[in-house]
Amino acid sequence: MALNARLDHRNPLVFDTHELGRRPGALQRLTRSIDAPRDLGIQGVVGVPEGAPVELDLRLESVMEGVLVTGTARAQAKGECVRCLEPLELSLEADFQEMFSYPDADDRGRAKAEPADDAEESDDEDRLFIEDGLFDLEPVLRDAVVLALPMQPVCQDDCPGLCSECGARLADDPEHHHDAVDIRWAALQGLAGSLEDGEKDEISGEAPRPARANEKQEK
Repeated sequence: MALNARLDHRNPLVFDTHELGRRPGALQRLTRSIDAPRDLGIQGVVGVPEGAPVELDLRLESVMEGVLVTGTARAQAKGECVRCLEPLELSLEADFQEMFSYPDADDRGRAKAEPADDAEESDDEDRLFIEDGLFDLEPVLRDAVVLALPMQPVCQDDCPGLCSECGARLADDPEHHHDAVDIRWAALQGLAGSLEDGEKDEISGEAPRPARANEKQEK
């Protein structure tokens, strides 16, 4: 991405590389616990709640063109099971690696002697930069968390979900079912009901209703 406004060193996701220096091969390891920023995860599906602790383990390596940052973020994510809609919580471990470039060096680590042309400016929009010895890890962390989270989280791998007819949670009642009626047999069931009524009339000694109506007409 292009260079931002001045970074704030008080931001917990902004890191200082001055101690590391610009000598290629220099290494620095850092650990930091931060409060999760807002909307860290897959919005509306699963993510790390705002303010929840996120543990960061970072390895900073100085190279010719900038600082190579390798790290792992650990946190507890919360969401909703896509099958039964019950709340769920899962352990998140997101690995990432990103190059933060020096703004005064090209992709080979050489100092830029001439202003960049349009093509180079376009390439710069996709790069992350070190500004005044600082870099912002937030965009890298966000991308890593999204990639590490499931797109369709479930409370358990074999979650049976909800009943399609009444919405009952099937895991709570494995024997839950509804007597299904095939609409193709509905008319025959109605006819069967009529026949049963006729049989009852014969058993009781009464003539079927149509017969009784004819007798009245004859009288």
